[in-house]
Amino acid sequence: MQQQHKSKLMRLSWQIQRRRKCNRSKSLVSAWAIYLNEDITVYHLVRKHSPERYTGRIDTHSLTLF
Repeated sequence: MQQQHKSKLMRLSWQIQRRRKCNRSKSLVSAWAIYLNEDITVYHLVRKHSPERYTGRIDTHSLTLF
């Protein structure tokens, strides 16, 4: 794994740990799951935060989390 990806993963896990008040290993596992399932996470975020009439028009392949 590249250094840049590791730093993004660690930053995300620190944010999860602070906001959810969970231990370090649980937050790191959560960050790793988000990182591995990035395409699914983006799809669900777009569906959640877009009005229903725009959901079909948005190209989720061009969106990324990181």
